[in-house]
Amino acid sequence: MDARDFITTGMSAERTLLVPMERTVGHFVPGMPFVYATPMMILEMEMTSGDAIRSALQPGWVTVGTEVDIRHLAAALVGAKVRTTAKVVAVERRVIRFEVEAFEGTRKLGEGRHARGLVNVEMFNKRLGAT
Repeated sequence: MDARDFITTGMSAERTLLVPMERTVGHFVPGMPFVYATPMMILEMEMTSGDAIRSALQPGWVTVGTEVDIRHLAAALVGAKVRTTAKVVAVERRVIRFEVEAFEGTRKLGEGRHARGLVNVEMFNKRLGAT
C-alpha cells in the first residue's frame, strides 16, 4: 500500500490536555520538579499526528512512530492547558512526515518533526509472532 494514494500534505489535527501529575518529570524521577515531562509531550505529539491521518487509513492499517526530532522549549506546570498540533508536511510510500508543536496559550512549549510508518496490523503481528 502506498500512503501517497490517500494521505495528503496539509492534513492536520489538534489535541488539548490538562497536564496531570502523572505526566510530570517529578512523577517519574524522585526529586525532580513536577513539570510536564518531555517524553509525555512527545507522546502527545505522536498521538496528535496519528489523529491527523487516522480517518484516511483503510481497515487493518495503522501508523507507528518511527522518528522524533523534538525540542522542549519551556516548562508547563500541573494543570496547564497544553494544545498540541500536527500537520502532514511530506508523504512517502510508507512514511508520513509531520511538523508538530505544543503550546500553553500562545507560549510555545515544544516543536519539531515526527515520522510515522504505515503498517498492516495482521502482517506486522505475523512477522513478530504475535497473535
